Parts: sequence; C-alpha cells; structure tokens
Amino acid sequence: MENDNTHAANGFDVLDQLPALRRYALSLTRDAGDAEDLVHDALLRAYEKQASFRAERSLRQWLLSILHNTFVDRLRSRRAERRRIERLTGDIKADPAALRQAPGQDHALRLAQVRQAFMSLPEEQRAVLHLVTIEGLGYSEAAKALDVPVGTVMSRLARARAALRDFENRPAEAAPDTSNVTHLRLIGGTDDNSG
Repeated sequence: MENDNTHAANGFDVLDQLPALRRYALSLTRDAGDAEDLVHDALLRAYEKQASFRAERSLRQWLLSILHNTFVDRLRSRRAERRRIERLTGDIKADPAALRQAPGQDHALRLAQVRQAFMSLPEEQRAVLHLVTIEGLGYSEAAKALDVPVGTVMSRLARARAALRDFENRPAEAAPDTSNVTHLRLIGGTDDNSG
C-alpha cells in the first residue's frame, strides 16, 4: 500500500490542492455542505483514476477538471430525478420572500448583491470566471479543466464579465434580490470598502 510520501514523490499530492478544490466546489454548488460532498466525490474519482494521471501534467488542472465533471454528472442526475418526481407529484415551488434577510449596512448589502450577481450567473460562466479570476488559471488551462475549446472559455468569460459590469452600472436599489445569498470569502482582499 502506498503512503502519502509516495504520492507526493510521484506528483500526486492532493492535499496541497484541497483549498482550490473547495473554493471551486463552493462556487459551483453555492452551498458549503454540497461543496464538501463534491470535493469528496471528486477526490474519490481522482484516486480511482490515479493510474491515468501523468506527472508532467498539472495536478491542479487535472483535479479541477475531475471536480467539474463530477459536478456536471451530479447536476444531470439531480435533474433527471427531479423530472421523475415532478411527473409523480407535480411542481412544488418554495416562497423566496420567506428567505429574505436584510443586511445592516449599505456596504454589506452591496457586497451581498455582488455575491448574488456572481452566483446568479449561468453555471458555465460562473465556472470559467472562478477558474480564471479566483484560481488564476490561464485561458488554455481553464479550457483543459473544463474540456472545452479556448474560444469557448473566452466567450463565456466575456459574457460573465459583461453581466457583472452591467450589474455594477445599476444603482444599488436596482440590484438583484439578495435572498438566500451564499457568502463568499474574498481572496486577496477584504469585505471592508471604507479605505
């Protein structure tokens, strides 16, 4: 049985990649518990496919790709299950007004609205934006992680940035509803905009 030192020596040290995997999973799922489950499932797949990993490849990119594919598979499975349930029981919708929470300060409200705007982007745009801006992957690295052409990464990124720019150009009152906002931790910055 191989130990952790053997994994690190052959370039398969996943422990160093956990923070990036967790951040990306949270960006995709918008829920901390679901994100942890997604990371767990992705790491399980990675260990099952360990023989296909080549040390000359980027482990981070390879793991992010597995995580993304695991997320897509789960999404498809949940959609199929939801369709089956809807056929049997009908469509049940929750009242979003019951989930609203009013932040105490203007800047907290605006930050919550920016978070909501990011989380409301379509999954493929949110994924590309996260990989490029938060994880720092280049266009070609993100394209490989998502298994899409570089041009697709660039167009999705442009659409995501345009949507966020459009959001920023609106006054705070016209910003999207912040009910059920998932809180993000800013990387390399703070939540305080007073300075």
